[in-house]
Amino acid sequence: MKKHNVFIEDAITPDFIANSIAKHQTKTSIGAHDIFLGQVRADEIDGKTVSAIEYTAYEEMANLKFSEIREATFDKFDLTCMHIYHSLGTVKAGEICLFVFVSSPRRKEAMKALEYLVETIKAESPIFGKEIFEDETHQWKVNS
Repeated sequence: MKKHNVFIEDAITPDFIANSIAKHQTKTSIGAHDIFLGQVRADEIDGKTVSAIEYTAYEEMANLKFSEIREATFDKFDLTCMHIYHSLGTVKAGEICLFVFVSSPRRKEAMKALEYLVETIKAESPIFGKEIFEDETHQWKVNS
């Protein structure tokens, strides 16, 4: 099983996203791309507003889990390529923390694969988020 490092320090930038997508424009076997961008929300919890989330992970374990997720997804769907990136460190409200990109010869396959991937990542990845509030207090994030 080939391991990929899925982690980006801090927020995932628009330039990184654009460059990742642009690399696939010359692949003529691709008929569809589908993209998910997870963004930190400024949720209000108990009267306090989230200003950022600090993401941490056991990187080796998480990269192994992401490799398993990738392999299972390639086995289940007809995909040409797949990219998964998740932030580590502090990501402010409004910034991107998760970037998932899939390509397939067919649109419906790309769409189904992307939904499967995002749901599996949310359910199975060992990444932890500490919500930091505007008053600088914090709490551990509940997956939602």
